[in-house]
Amino acid sequence: MWLFLAFLAVPLIEIALFIQVGGLIGLWPTLGIVILTAILGTFLVKQQGRMALNDLRRSFSELNDPTEQLASGAMILFSGALLLTPGFFTDAVGFALLAPPVRKAVYQYIRKRVTVTRFQMGPTPQPKPHDPRQDRPSDVIEGEFTEVPPGKNPNHPGSGWTRH
Repeated sequence: MWLFLAFLAVPLIEIALFIQVGGLIGLWPTLGIVILTAILGTFLVKQQGRMALNDLRRSFSELNDPTEQLASGAMILFSGALLLTPGFFTDAVGFALLAPPVRKAVYQYIRKRVTVTRFQMGPTPQPKPHDPRQDRPSDVIEGEFTEVPPGKNPNHPGSGWTRH
């Protein structure tokens, strides 16, 4: 339900802000600000994304828990989508998510509400598949057979595997 409300509220907020800002400064300056924030946001997302990727690589190389770096990278990606979406409200939220203290606060908030049941670093040994044939003695050969009655009919054409 909250997702539906967000999809309903965000466009309404953006439309109201466009009307208010456009009424104060005019159409062209308003469009110029929207384009400028998209260009500036793209530059900042690229810069923050590189830093987050370096932090993630460092975390992997030091065998530390990469959860915070992964969450930070996801928030940077989300902020990029918000900054490329035209609007003042989405730009404000997008720029806020680019600030490391805001990302850390959001991560701490999410971390309190999510329970991790298992975390393991390094390679995990793969279980060997169970082979039921290994449970039997090694001198047993599996197969099917058919009992042949003791006297063979002389008119029998043969199987083709033997000469008669």
